[in-house]
Amino acid sequence: MKFNIKRVIAVIRKEFFQIRRDKRTIAIILLMPIMQLFMFGYVASTSVDHISTVVFNNDIGTESRDLLESFTNSQYFDINYSAYSMDEVQMYVDDGYAKAGIIIPPEYSENIKSGETAQVQLIVDGSDPTTAQTILSSAGGVIQSKSVKIVTENYGVIMPQPLDLRSRVWYNPEMSSVNFNVPGLIGVILQTVTLMLTSFSIVREREKGTMEQLIVTPISKMELMVGKIIPYVIIGFVDIILAIGLSVFWFKVPIAGSITLLLFFSIIFLFCALGIGLVISTVSRSQLQAMQLSMFLIMPNILLSGYMFPVEAMPRSIQGISQFLPLTHFIKVLRGIILKGVGFSSLKNEFLILSLFAIAILSFATFKFEKKVD
Repeated sequence: MKFNIKRVIAVIRKEFFQIRRDKRTIAIILLMPIMQLFMFGYVASTSVDHISTVVFNNDIGTESRDLLESFTNSQYFDINYSAYSMDEVQMYVDDGYAKAGIIIPPEYSENIKSGETAQVQLIVDGSDPTTAQTILSSAGGVIQSKSVKIVTENYGVIMPQPLDLRSRVWYNPEMSSVNFNVPGLIGVILQTVTLMLTSFSIVREREKGTMEQLIVTPISKMELMVGKIIPYVIIGFVDIILAIGLSVFWFKVPIAGSITLLLFFSIIFLFCALGIGLVISTVSRSQLQAMQLSMFLIMPNILLSGYMFPVEAMPRSIQGISQFLPLTHFIKVLRGIILKGVGFSSLKNEFLILSLFAIAILSFATFKFEKKVD
C-alpha cells in the first residue's frame, strides 16, 4: 500500500483532538515539567545554613557572648533557644526544634583571660548525616577563626590552643546513611503502595461496570468509603510489619523507641495516604488518569518531605509547603521513634496534625464521591 501523508495527518489531528478533550492530562503534561524544574532547582540542595541551635551558657563574661556572636555571624547557626540545663538541651534536640546545641562552661571567660584552653561542647543531632556534617564542619570553622582572633588580641599571654571544641553526635554517632534513609523509606513506600492501590478502587468500579450494582444497593456513601478503605488498611498494616522487620533484621537499624507507638502513628498515616488515594479515585474518570494523578502527587511528597533532601536546606516558602504534606510529619515520627527513641510527648504535634489530615482528607473524599454513573 502506498504511503499517504494525508492519512497520517488525519491520525495526528485525531490524536491531538483526543488529547485536547482530556483536560486533566493536558494539565499534567504542562504542570509536570514546570513543577519538576522548580522542585529540583530549589529543593535538590545539600547546602544547609541557618541551623536552629539551642545554647546553654553557664558563663557570664563578655567572651562567651562574643563566641555566640561568632556562631551567629557565620550564617550557619541561628540561636533560637536558650536552655538552663542539659535536660532542656536534650528536650529541644529530641523534639526536633534544634539541630545543634552549644554548651559553654562557667569558667570559659576566665580561662580565656588567663591564657588557658577554654572548652566548648557541641551537641549534634546525627539523625540527618548531611545536616550533622554541616554542623560539625561549620562549628569547627567558627572555633578555628575565633581561636586565631583570640591569639591576635592583646591578652599579654601566649595561647597555643585558645579553644577546644568537644563534639558529641547523638542518635546516629556513626552518621550512617542507612540509619537515616531506611526510616524515611518506610514512610515513602507505605504512602506509595497504599495511595496507588486506593486510587484505582472506585474508578475501577466505573470501568468494569460494577458501579451500577453498588448504586442500586441501600449502602450509603460513608459505608461504601469505609468498606473500600478497611481492606487497604489491613494490607498497609502488613506492609508496615514487613518494612519494620526488614529494617531491623536485614538493614540492622535498631529501633530506639516504642514499636507500639510506631505502629499507632503508622495507622494514622495510613488513613491519610488512603484518603488521598480515594480523592484521586473519585475525581478520575479512568485508571490511566488515576495513575497520572498518583505520580503527580508522589514525586512532590518524596522531594519535599525531607526524605531525600534536608528540609532545612530548602527555601522558606518551600519549607512552608512541606508542612502541608502528611509524609513530612510521618517521616519526623519515624526518625524520632526509630533513631531518637522519643515518646508521645515529643510527637504530640505530629499526632494532632496527622489526625486532622486524616479526618479532613477522608471527609473530602466522601463529599466528592457521587453514587451515580456519569
